[in-house]
Amino acid sequence: MKKPLSAIIKEVCDGWSLANHECFALQHADSSNFYITEKNRNEIKNGTILRLTTSPAQNAQQLHERIQSSSMDAKLEALKDLASLSRDVTFAQEFINLDGICLLTQMVESGTERYQKLQKIMKPCFGDMLSFTLTAFVELMDHGIVSWDTFSVAFIKKIASFVNKSAMDISILQRSLAILESMVLNSHDLYQKVAQEITIGQLIPHLQGTDQEIQTYTIAVINALFLKAPDERRQEMANILAQKQLRSIILTHVIRAQRAINNEMAHQLYVLQVLTFNLLEDRMMTKMDPQDQAQRDIIFELRRIAFDAESEPNNSSGSMEKRKSMYTRDYKKLGFINHVNPAMDFTQTPPGMLALDNMLYFAKHHQDAYIRIVLENSSREDKHECPFGRSSIELTKMLCEILKVGELPSETCNDFHPMFFTHDRSFEEFFCICIQLLNKTWKEMRATSEDFNKVMQVVKEQVMRALTTKPSSLDQFKSKLQNLSYTEILKIRQSERMNQEDFQSRPILELKEKIQPEILELIKQQRLNRLVEGTCFRKLNCRRRQDKFWYCRLSPNHKVLHYGDLEESPQGEVPHDSLQDKLPVADIKAVVTGKDCPHMKEKGALKQNKEVLELAFSILYDSNCQLNFIAPDKHEYCIWTDGLNALLGKDMMSELTRNDLDTLLSMEIKLRLLDLENIQIPDAPPPIPKEPSNYDFVYDCN
Repeated sequence: MKKPLSAIIKEVCDGWSLANHECFALQHADSSNFYITEKNRNEIKNGTILRLTTSPAQNAQQLHERIQSSSMDAKLEALKDLASLSRDVTFAQEFINLDGICLLTQMVESGTERYQKLQKIMKPCFGDMLSFTLTAFVELMDHGIVSWDTFSVAFIKKIASFVNKSAMDISILQRSLAILESMVLNSHDLYQKVAQEITIGQLIPHLQGTDQEIQTYTIAVINALFLKAPDERRQEMANILAQKQLRSIILTHVIRAQRAINNEMAHQLYVLQVLTFNLLEDRMMTKMDPQDQAQRDIIFELRRIAFDAESEPNNSSGSMEKRKSMYTRDYKKLGFINHVNPAMDFTQTPPGMLALDNMLYFAKHHQDAYIRIVLENSSREDKHECPFGRSSIELTKMLCEILKVGELPSETCNDFHPMFFTHDRSFEEFFCICIQLLNKTWKEMRATSEDFNKVMQVVKEQVMRALTTKPSSLDQFKSKLQNLSYTEILKIRQSERMNQEDFQSRPILELKEKIQPEILELIKQQRLNRLVEGTCFRKLNCRRRQDKFWYCRLSPNHKVLHYGDLEESPQGEVPHDSLQDKLPVADIKAVVTGKDCPHMKEKGALKQNKEVLELAFSILYDSNCQLNFIAPDKHEYCIWTDGLNALLGKDMMSELTRNDLDTLLSMEIKLRLLDLENIQIPDAPPPIPKEPSNYDFVYDCN
């Protein structure tokens, strides 16, 4: 049985003749200074230096008193210690029990003007006081022990005032933005109070600076306000963002600034992109009301722009029927399925009214292209006309699927597209480029109405391939599509088909079976070699921005896993001796993935984010011990789960193994069949000839 921690501390205290052992605790002697508790004692690594120090409760009590000291220097030193110690949940719990958060908020509410006056008159260090106070507050709140709902309007106003001031210390500004973001995301009541105190106009100047961290926090606050806004207020907020030219400011000062965009900034830009596109959801899910005259007028407008050159019949008696038949003819030319009442085409959701909005935008803002497409197709008599109406409706639906309109942003994704920040109506412009592409592809395929779905599949492939190159502008996207003609797509498909060609004849299937064990051994060796190289994993915590890393690698003899914490993401290889912890492969009992992982079962673990679940795996060893992983991406997840299964003598079941096996088998088969080009391989082996009647033809060399 393990000794209780209190017994160990008592032994140490007795050894040094220290009384009151309950007033002492053990803590890491490294820079983290985290306390050792019964809960985390299993995480202590061999060779870790610990020190005996005052207990968290006593330390919290002392600091609680010190931060109220009348001496400014003593107060500053105490707040500095508090900011550092608050990262430890054990200390945080004790300090919060003393109503420490309430004390900090009172200090922020009452003392800041005094600090700032002193900062001007006396030493600059007085400005740090507020910074340390806010840092301690952020760290304490991050543990999720105290509800955000408990804060007063005075405190919110004070924090908001730090953000609204132009010449504010960077560290104070950063902490204040972080507090506002957390308030908005964690409490509906606080969202309303913060929304009253902070205007977009006050946040914009922080985006025009050069500090990327401040820009990131600012966009995070805007995203939080956007995300928590009630549905009826979102559009209004989007209009304010457009008015304040948020998009062009982000484009100029963030996306096109002369520096790399870090992961957190990319994530916030992705969230903003998703939230902006989600404004389209309302129109996408709105059916057209065939009785609504205003909506019908949009269809009349589409007809008028396309066929305006044709003479309008006079409103003379008897011309009603004539006009009706002419409208029906025109709606047929416009490519609607329902010629008599095209409003019926827009009753399917998605894309609902969004398709009609896109069509009208195209007709008004790209009038020449619109008229050309409609007239070009309406004058064809050979069944090869591309129906503009039907195409627009299906295309809008497809673009909504590609951009995941209506889905909430993922917590881990960084996939933003710079080109969507180059235009105020980027979705409509995106549609306009794609509808012209669809018309071009239709002609290249010489398609008829029966081929409609095939054309849509090709267009989807063209759009997806162009998007993966992350074009920086809509023009660049257009030129990428120019290079992805139907012929080019056919070539790409052909080469992919050749690479994945599945030879089904019996002799080749037998050859495949014979080769497969060699290929699997090759894949296994590659996986184990990658494990020997090792991978850097991100530690999961409740705050994305303060990423902590750890590294794990397999020893060259495949007997031991070495792992250890890192200060930052490594550049190049991490040597074995810098990884303090070891786990013998022989001790591994099982490898579990996804929802079966202990760290995914914890209450509220990452809100069970689907993407994180797909990247989670754990090694179970000893009794109740585990090593928990979140892979950086799907590829690394497959490499590690395959490698660990291979070490345990189990099958490698990942998608990557299936793909690698298909590719390598296909290549090996092709290489072996090179000499048999254009030779038909029979299904059955050739018959074995009868034995000869005599063997006189055998020549004896002796």
